[in-house]
Parts: sequence; C-alpha cells; structure tokens
Amino acid sequence: MAYSFERIEKEFLSLTWQDRYKYIIRLAKDLPALDEKFRVKENLVKGCQSQVWLWCELKDNKLNFVADSDALIVKGLIVIALSVYNNKEPTKILNTSNDFVEKLGLSKYLTQTRTGGLIAIIKQIKFYALAYLAKSP
Repeated sequence: MAYSFERIEKEFLSLTWQDRYKYIIRLAKDLPALDEKFRVKENLVKGCQSQVWLWCELKDNKLNFVADSDALIVKGLIVIALSVYNNKEPTKILNTSNDFVEKLGLSKYLTQTRTGGLIAIIKQIKFYALAYLAKSP
C-alpha cells in the first residue's frame, strides 16, 4: 500500500460522491492485513464506533504506522489518513494539519460517527508522535 495523498486527492475529487464511496472501499481492500499481535486492547483507538487498531514504530527517525478496522469504510479512511501521516518525522506529523478532511469533503458526506472516528485516528497518530518526541533525547 503506497498511496500518496496527492494521488488520492486527485482521483477522489474527480469523482461523484457515490463513486467516492466506492473509491474509499477500493482503498480499504488495499490495506494490508494487520498482524494478530497488534490486535490488542492497547492498540484500539478510543472514540471510534468501529474497532480500529493502530500501532507504530520509530524507524530512521520516522513513524511507521500499521492499522486495521473491522469496518470497510473505516479501513479506507485509514488509508487516506496514513497517506498524510505515515513515514514522517514526529515533528512533521504534529505540524501537519488535518485540513485534508475538509479538503476532501469527508466531514460533509460521511456520517458524524465516521467523521468522529477519523478524527480519533488522527488524534492517536499525533499522540504517538508526541510520545516519541517526549522520549527522544
């Protein structure tokens, strides 16, 4: 799974809303399966109606995330979020806005609970970035 946000944005904004949902589902199907060892309570994202597991590691001063959900649309939203935040330095993650949610019109067309879940995922990503910065010398 190697989607750039620029690619997603270009493809996404060229579609009707009905086709955007299909696109989100297609993205979901490209999300690699999450290893069972990461499907633990400690990795569950709070604030999501669906179950969402998010785990990360610091490698070469960049955070690499793996995630999964039990809901197809949410899995697609994970791919979009990771296209913005994955494989970036913690400081860059913290300084990156979540305006892509509005830019793509997600909060306008998704249910309030799905939008809230996406925001919870973004908050957890930023929490990991903050935690890694706090640990660094």
